[in-house]
Amino acid sequence: MLIALLPIGCCVIALLLDRLFGEPKYHPLVLFGNIASSLERRLNNRQSRINGLIAAILVMALPVSGVVYLQLLLSNIWLQSMLNIAVLYFVIGWQSMKQHTLAISNPLLNSDLNEARYHLSMIVSRDTSQMNESQIVGSTIESILENGHDCVFASIFWFIVLGPAGALIHRLTNTLDAMWGYKNEQYCQFGWFSAKLDDWLGYLPARLTGLSYALCGENSKGALLSWRNQMGQHKSPNAGLVMASGAGALGVIVGGPTHYEGVFVDKVYLGVGKAAITVDIKRSIGLVEKSLLGWLLIGSIVIVYLATL
Repeated sequence: MLIALLPIGCCVIALLLDRLFGEPKYHPLVLFGNIASSLERRLNNRQSRINGLIAAILVMALPVSGVVYLQLLLSNIWLQSMLNIAVLYFVIGWQSMKQHTLAISNPLLNSDLNEARYHLSMIVSRDTSQMNESQIVGSTIESILENGHDCVFASIFWFIVLGPAGALIHRLTNTLDAMWGYKNEQYCQFGWFSAKLDDWLGYLPARLTGLSYALCGENSKGALLSWRNQMGQHKSPNAGLVMASGAGALGVIVGGPTHYEGVFVDKVYLGVGKAAITVDIKRSIGLVEKSLLGWLLIGSIVIVYLATL
């Protein structure tokens, strides 16, 4: 029975390490990003999707094959668990996300919009220089809800399904999508494969995350209505679902028109109720953490049940 619960135990320990130590000072994803940028400069001719596919395979091959090799090499279940915990700790970035968002909400509470805009620019690609308080709050909540999926739930999902290699593949793909997934002249063709793979890998976890937000939030009906009515209006089939459900569960509205690199983008509004205010940032963090607790509890129950069959 204890052996059956090891996957959940690995998740719990990795999350505790993330809570205690946050993001490592020298994070392997930084090296990964540097290598990916170097490959992009050499292979991106702005015309070929094949080059983007080759670059993605090349940059992910070594870390993923390394983890698979270690899985096969380690015969002791406790050593395998240590590998699982290490990989999960590096792919889960929840504590770092919380710190970034609190660095936005605290200045807002002191009416320091410039400081809040600066810290928001660290986690979003949109232009924050002219944002008002409502836009800053909405963008922050969007990031929290989306990253709850990207940095926590999807990684845990693929770890349970495919082990540490699955969690790593998702996290690396998500990183490449963040780097190359822009619909502009430079990345439209080169980043196509990374963006599509990220959508495919996120399909099931996003729907489980949206359901979790709906069940754990204060407005389950609003979450489900937002999910149904708004997800199709967003450019991302996964992020739109997650943010609509989360905002609806909180009873707030986020999104709306914004600017990316000086270009106006008429983004849809997501959620129901009132416009989000600063205190809703901490509420959105709480929603993600309640959902995470639910995942761990349900996962434990399911694994124990399967172990008794």
